[in-house]
Amino acid sequence: MTWDAAGVTRTISAAKASGMDFIELALLDPASTDTALGRDLLEKAELPAVFSFGLPQETWASHNPSGTADFLKLAIEKAAGLGSEALSGVTYGGIGERSSFPTTEQELDNVEAALEATVMYAKDHGPAIGIEPVNHYETHLINTTTQVVEMIERVCAPNMFLHLDTYYMNIEETGMGNGIITGRAHLNNLLLSESDRGTSGQGPCDWDEIFATLAAINFKGGLAMESYINMPPEIGYGHSIWRPVAESAEAVIGQGLPFLRGKAQQYGLI
Repeated sequence: MTWDAAGVTRTISAAKASGMDFIELALLDPASTDTALGRDLLEKAELPAVFSFGLPQETWASHNPSGTADFLKLAIEKAAGLGSEALSGVTYGGIGERSSFPTTEQELDNVEAALEATVMYAKDHGPAIGIEPVNHYETHLINTTTQVVEMIERVCAPNMFLHLDTYYMNIEETGMGNGIITGRAHLNNLLLSESDRGTSGQGPCDWDEIFATLAAINFKGGLAMESYINMPPEIGYGHSIWRPVAESAEAVIGQGLPFLRGKAQQYGLI
């Protein structure tokens, strides 16, 4: 979506009409985000929102922790202004941040410093701060649940949480259930995405394993369907998506959302 009146109105109206309980929106350019417009529309729709993003290259925490903190402080202010209780995603770096070497301790120290400053600022402004591991094609920094847990425990702040995505888990974890169990103490958000980012239930993703494990750990956080349809070019480029992953947005919502709701009901999660 775009943060003009037409884009915001269209997105929020479509989410409400589909019967979603909440919406996750990309906060790609906090500086240009009209919080008054967004908050008014979200409140009228009675639709809570979570915001996520990846950092622009000039503010990647691995080499510019102070720049990260400054960017995230603005994003925190915008998320709070929009009435959100959570700001998450690749809060430690960017989609496409890769080196030719394993992650260094200096890089992790820089990420820790940036997140420490961020969560301290967030304490006074509202939204909790999430960390989402992404696959090794998109970053060399944090790819697994274990790595996020280690970073959360390094920062040691109560307003931090783990944000998982089944698309990435399918690549990086030794099993979906294993990833969920490893992160259970910190897990608060789970993106439900098919293996091709298309329509949930039409790929090889083991949804029974996912939902059974969530039920076993008594998961109470947010479950959000994610599919990449009609996305801005910067997201398509970052995730290397060059072809349509589903017939249409209507197919994703009309088929994928009922499928996931049915699984959540089957396992007593809603």
